[in-house]
Amino acid sequence: MINAPEISSTRPYLIRALHEWCGDNGFTPYVAVSVDEGVQVPREFVKNGEIVLNVSLDATSNLRLGNDFIEFKARFGGVPRDILVPVGRVLAIYARENGQGMAFPGPQPSSTAAPAPTRVPLSVLPNQESPTEPPPPSPGGGKFTLKRVK
Repeated sequence: MINAPEISSTRPYLIRALHEWCGDNGFTPYVAVSVDEGVQVPREFVKNGEIVLNVSLDATSNLRLGNDFIEFKARFGGVPRDILVPVGRVLAIYARENGQGMAFPGPQPSSTAAPAPTRVPLSVLPNQESPTEPPPPSPGGGKFTLKRVK
């Protein structure tokens, strides 16, 4: 069996896309972050192990939405702070004004054993036996059908 190259996470790409979407539509992008020792944020604003950060271009300076980290400088209570958030700790990115955005699976607890892969639940369409089987051909000549899951 040939070893496939490791595929990079879609999370940083989706964060950048939704950040851009917010800016294009005049919305304020917020990120919800699960805080641990690897997250550099003002601890006095952390509640229940999480913090919500305004990542708009107006609220930050030197914003970098990288593949591994979100980095920027921001003022908290008038005090400038350097912020460093590992992308894997981002729980969601959304528009403050209407809540539209995307949530991500939470980070895996750290341990010496290899963590179990994160599974995102899939919606089973009525004609499908399980989410792992391909859907039957659609009567519309190959068009895909999407089902909105809330």
